[in-house]
Amino acid sequence: MPQLLEHIDAIARKLKRDVLYLEFLKTQRPHRADYRNLDSRSRIIHWLDNESIEWRECGQVASETVMRSYAGEIFINVPFDEADNQYRKVQAFLEYPDGTMRFHDVRFYVVTLQIAMKNAHHDESGFWGRWADNF
Repeated sequence: MPQLLEHIDAIARKLKRDVLYLEFLKTQRPHRADYRNLDSRSRIIHWLDNESIEWRECGQVASETVMRSYAGEIFINVPFDEADNQYRKVQAFLEYPDGTMRFHDVRFYVVTLQIAMKNAHHDESGFWGRWADNF
C-alpha cells in the first residue's frame, strides 16, 4: 500500500527547528527495499521504542532534480540540544564518545532549519503538482 512520507526538510520547517535524521547505507544491500532487514535499523527502532522516543519514517531532503525511493530514513523527534537529556541519550546510543558511529551502516545527521528553509518554496500550495506536470 502506498505511503506518503514527509521530507526531513519539510519536518524541520513545520517544527521550526533543527531536526535529527538517520540514513542507512547500502553497504551490502542490492536493493533499497532491503532496509527492513537491516539489523542496525531494527535495533535502533527497538531502542527508540523502549526509550519512548518518538520517531517516524521520512524522506531525504527534498530535491527538484533527483527522485529517490525510500531507503529506511528515520526522523527522531528530539531537539538538537546538547543540554537536553533525551538528545544526550540518543547521541550516546548512536555514537561513541569520540563521535564515531556505533553502527557502521548508519549516518546520524542534524538537518538545520537554515538548510531546510532553502526549500521553503516547496510548501507553497500546488508546488509538487506543478513540478510533476513539468517533469
